[in-house]
Amino acid sequence: MDPNRKLWNDNHQKLNRLLSKGDRAAAIPLFLDQHAMVHSAKVTKSKLWSFEDELLDDMSAEEIRQVPPGGEHSIAWILFHLARIEDITMNMLVAGTPQLFTRDDWVMKMNVSILHSANKMDEQSVAGLSARVDLQCLRRYRATVARRTRQIVGKLGAEDFKRQVDPSRIEKVLSEGAVTPEAVEIANYWG
Repeated sequence: MDPNRKLWNDNHQKLNRLLSKGDRAAAIPLFLDQHAMVHSAKVTKSKLWSFEDELLDDMSAEEIRQVPPGGEHSIAWILFHLARIEDITMNMLVAGTPQLFTRDDWVMKMNVSILHSANKMDEQSVAGLSARVDLQCLRRYRATVARRTRQIVGKLGAEDFKRQVDPSRIEKVLSEGAVTPEAVEIANYWG
């Protein structure tokens, strides 16, 4: 196994153990290292290896937009979805603050027409989003979300690890259309 992926897997297991114990002092720095590994090193200022950099640094826009045969998701869709989920969960659910996507008008900046997390999109919608999204803006949005997540996590207290999501925050996610009615099971899971 690749040593970077082994490090990721080992640290993920360790993080789960620390979170279950409520060990904030050890969990937060490890979470931030894990988080850095899934975002660009340029964003997190980390010297750690990065999944995002390894994947995207040598890819063309055409490759990022390509929807594989059989209706799977393009890399553009996956990046959009990951950024949207991180924005929704960290800002709306954990911090109780507005999502960056609507607050900073990333809909217009990225040239997309959806407000939701992209769950339950059909093949045609995935292809449309993949073809239309401004890839540079998508990466800037993802970077902005990553920086905000790091701020939020750095302020969490030990009690926050055991706190359940306030139901009114789930309602806000639904009322703002951040999750579609067809994908309501994800909001139920968060609750």
